[in-house]
Amino acid sequence: MPKQRHVAVIVDATKPYDRKVISGLAEYVQQVGNWSLYVEEEPLDKLPDFRSWDGDGVIANFDDPRVFNAVKNLNVPVVGLGGGYGKYHPGLDISYLRTDNNKVAQLGAALLIDRGFRHFAYCGMPKTPLNGWSKERERSFTNHVLARGFSCEVYNGRFTTTRQWRKLQDHLGQWLRKIEKPIGIMTCNDARARHVLEACRKFAIRVPEEIAVIGVDNDELICELTQPPLSSVEQGAKHLGYEAAASLDKLMSGKRHKSFERTIEPVGIVERRSTDTLAFDDEAVTHALQIIRERACEPIQVRDVVDSVPVSRTSLETRFQQHTGHSIHSEIRHTQLSQAKKMLTIGNLPIKNIALHCGFRTVQYFTTVFRKKFGETPAVFQNKHRSRG
Repeated sequence: MPKQRHVAVIVDATKPYDRKVISGLAEYVQQVGNWSLYVEEEPLDKLPDFRSWDGDGVIANFDDPRVFNAVKNLNVPVVGLGGGYGKYHPGLDISYLRTDNNKVAQLGAALLIDRGFRHFAYCGMPKTPLNGWSKERERSFTNHVLARGFSCEVYNGRFTTTRQWRKLQDHLGQWLRKIEKPIGIMTCNDARARHVLEACRKFAIRVPEEIAVIGVDNDELICELTQPPLSSVEQGAKHLGYEAAASLDKLMSGKRHKSFERTIEPVGIVERRSTDTLAFDDEAVTHALQIIRERACEPIQVRDVVDSVPVSRTSLETRFQQHTGHSIHSEIRHTQLSQAKKMLTIGNLPIKNIALHCGFRTVQYFTTVFRKKFGETPAVFQNKHRSRG
């Protein structure tokens, strides 16, 4: 029987990101079957007494410098994780897995641009020593929008907690009322998105017609309870937790390897009502997009879209390219692949069934198109993300 491993998991289980990390760790533990986990819901106040703790390894979120300082000199293997900030130093013999904040923000920007918005904003938080990831997402979102020729407002506010809820809402609402609409807003996380949606309700701003909102974390408790339900980036924290556990297991087994810093890509966007709109000012283009969203997986072809819109093919294709930056055919394929990615991350449907459902004639063709677009086969993507989003 394998030796029992005693592992301390030092994360903040009150936060959605950390809870998903724990979920990934738990999945790995179920597979190996010989880990005993030390997990506290308030890790900063209840760290193990490392002078007497007889453990074999540590997985810790380094976004808080106090956690890093508590574990950096331990005589057991340590694997760090987080949003890329805190006290991690590449020169240390500690492996580190981090969120890909750049791609998280790019996903949000791409969705809002695809919805037809031409005005954009990023809503972050006032800077603290613990939230550098918000600033990184802000830079990436802003740069992506600017590169497409649009402008971007930035709001961080003055309040770091919700204890001053009325002042927070009033200050945020004043900003929301004055920005040009319709506008697509990305927030640093789901909690901040909730602040935006509540302020919209208070100040009678329509979501998503005037303001479309997208968050980060895909915290289902927040996303489903907000009005309207919140679209959010699933940033792959569960997969990150699984990989952190696998790396620590190798270290505890004596398989030394060079320390690394690895970035975990986001899984994708879970779309809900807060972004369910089209903001194009061309009715023909909007109509074409609605048809594609509803029927892309039948499948349909460009001529089917053209036949349903009362303008000539040449006019529609030209206007579609001008407004979206790509062709009708590209939009159909993008919609099919987006649906396929969603289906690959949930349940246990065979790839053949997913291919047919999303409008691909054969598994071979689906695999070719998918690999060309995402750099890996559907099978590899499914194995990576289906149970470890």
